[in-house]
Amino acid sequence: MGPFQIVLLVLGIILASGLVFSVGFTFYVAWRVYSATLFRPEKEKRERKCSFPSDPEQLLMFNRGLEWAEKYASAKKDVSVENDGLHLVGEYYDFGADRAVIIIPGRTESLAYSYYFAEPYRANGFNVLVFDSRATGFSDGKYYALGGREYADVLKWGALLHDTLGNSKIFLHGICIGSATAIYTLTSENCPDYFVAMCADGMYKNFFETFKNHMIERNKPVFPVCYQVMLLLYMNTGTRAISYGPYKAVKKLDRPILFIYTDKDIYSLPEESKKLYESCVSPKKKIVWFHKGGHSHIRINDEEGYDREIGVFVNELGEDGIW
Repeated sequence: MGPFQIVLLVLGIILASGLVFSVGFTFYVAWRVYSATLFRPEKEKRERKCSFPSDPEQLLMFNRGLEWAEKYASAKKDVSVENDGLHLVGEYYDFGADRAVIIIPGRTESLAYSYYFAEPYRANGFNVLVFDSRATGFSDGKYYALGGREYADVLKWGALLHDTLGNSKIFLHGICIGSATAIYTLTSENCPDYFVAMCADGMYKNFFETFKNHMIERNKPVFPVCYQVMLLLYMNTGTRAISYGPYKAVKKLDRPILFIYTDKDIYSLPEESKKLYESCVSPKKKIVWFHKGGHSHIRINDEEGYDREIGVFVNELGEDGIW
């Protein structure tokens, strides 16, 4: 081997070593990101607390939710279901109605977060079910599947509401990932007719897009880390966060839906949200825009307006003969 070939070999070894190190390092970063956002270690203490107490609006929402739960504590019943070998827990607030809403929170949020969104439904004649999603709060589980598995949990909750607790119709209210879970529920092949409609607060096109926007907003590397996180998500849960999402589910939705957005959302971008609405084939769809508040923080910036829009929509369903 001549000097030139030796130089090429050494350069090749250096480049290959650098590539291996680079890929290994970015996968390490991706695993750290994945572990912090989409995975709950078994050793982690199970509790229900505010996910972002340093955010004044998030903390205010959480505390107002706790006040709501305390006010209506006499209506509460602890409930649970089993699915995928997991014990899932929730709370049912019986207000004497014959219909119920299931409130589905966003990522890492326990049922205590959902309290805050319950009042417009109680005020409009609904019983209320809130629950700890798998891998959240007091429910079992290690992995978040972004609705890809959780929708089956919602079907179980619906069966409990309908078959055991006497609710003839069920409405779904989802926040962020919760809205994706809701639409996967309504478009699943085995979704019963008693699931009648939903409200989507800040529903994204697909999780990859909103996750990428989170990374950009926090000045974190998008490539290749975002893609590696999606790979880890698929390996652990089978969730295809790039090739599937609400942008496909809306094309087969046959039940009414209310979209609620803020034009200040930097995660579920307004231009993509408009496309999502336009792609929706539901025979009854409505989109409402608010001009204050960020992602998932719409109601805290206009409780009266938010609650009014929900009241208008569910009463229109009554006029349409849904109830």
